[in-house]
Amino acid sequence: MAPNAEEQHLQNSQALGTTLPAADGFFGDDKKYGGAFLPPPLVPIMADVSVAYDKIKVDPVFLAELSVLRKTFIGRPSPIYHCRNLSAKLGGAQIYLKREDLNHTGSHKINHCLGEALLAKSMGKGKVIAETGAGQHGVALASAAAMMQLKCEIHMGEVDIRKEWPNVRRMQVLGATVVPATHGGKSLKEAVDSAFGAYMADPESMFFAIGSVVGPHPFPGMVRDFQSIVGFEAREQFKELTGGKPDYLMACVGGGCNSLGLFTAFLDDEDVKLVGVEPAGHGLDKGLGHHSATLTLGKPGVIHGMSCITLMDEAGEPAPVHSCASGLDYPGVGPQHSWMFESGRVDYKTATDEEVISAYFELSRMEGIIPALESAHGLAYAMKLAATLPKDKKVLVNMSGRGDKDLDYVCDKFGDKFGISKEGVFAAAPKNE
Repeated sequence: MAPNAEEQHLQNSQALGTTLPAADGFFGDDKKYGGAFLPPPLVPIMADVSVAYDKIKVDPVFLAELSVLRKTFIGRPSPIYHCRNLSAKLGGAQIYLKREDLNHTGSHKINHCLGEALLAKSMGKGKVIAETGAGQHGVALASAAAMMQLKCEIHMGEVDIRKEWPNVRRMQVLGATVVPATHGGKSLKEAVDSAFGAYMADPESMFFAIGSVVGPHPFPGMVRDFQSIVGFEAREQFKELTGGKPDYLMACVGGGCNSLGLFTAFLDDEDVKLVGVEPAGHGLDKGLGHHSATLTLGKPGVIHGMSCITLMDEAGEPAPVHSCASGLDYPGVGPQHSWMFESGRVDYKTATDEEVISAYFELSRMEGIIPALESAHGLAYAMKLAATLPKDKKVLVNMSGRGDKDLDYVCDKFGDKFGISKEGVFAAAPKNE
């Protein structure tokens, strides 16, 4: 009997007639992307994680607990919202949002963090450790760890700590230890390096809760499976709301978990176009260090235990990257995205910082929804595309997170351009004493 949607999203997805990933963690017949490139001491540790995940994903007790907590802890299902004002202004296709920003902790990250925390607990681990970029993964993991009564350690780039300070405070209030990554570019890649180094010191007692569909097997498939609830919900909701399917699915791509969360349920629907949007930053023509357009300009390489398309410098090392969105500031990408890029199933586009900031303010002022800068990448391209399409076409964007965390950065850096005056406001603002 074929699995129903609820069963399917908890198992390895059936996509384009191929089980992804294969048992060895590679995507596609050529075994080009994925795998587990690990130092010898971690090989048995990751094998244990893989065995444990294969067991719990079909365990009715685990699935029942996950289902209850999705409803009572996360607040699922998240709704779909029709952007009537924005669509009317653009004059083309209708734009809809899958409102993952309304989840507990404010983003899609809680979907896989809850699953990872439950898995860590089932394996007898006493502590979870992870990296974070914008802080949303860190907040989500800290929340899940507190609920499961696990210790939590989050590594975060020093640049991102300053940029996303409210999320740092949230993690601390939740009981997590926040460790600054102070080397290199001091952003997401360095946070991953730092967390991995700390994990290597005691992998037996800790669970590395990777924050996207990246890293060694089994994490790219595992995180995707926990995230795929987004798309399976959306498929049913969109049919109920409109009588059919969206014509386009749109989502930002850094590591790529929010996009795979939305795309997975639709991979076999050839009439649904899938679009992932990467950060063009200051512009693709500006060179390395000015964008994070990994799939657009990268090449095959190995980073953080996986083979994937990677932005590399002339020496073959991961290149410096930039995005106004800290959560997308990464030179690699999930191996499944690398495979889908080459297979052509997903079309990958880019959005510049300027386009993203414009979309950030446009959604805020037209619909009363402040998006995360990460999510605003998908929105920015959706707005550009929608304006060129007939009015009967429908575009569904994964609103993967809310933009509270970005307010200070956006207003300080771009506020003048959008009519946000600093004059007199700070003098009247309350002071903490």
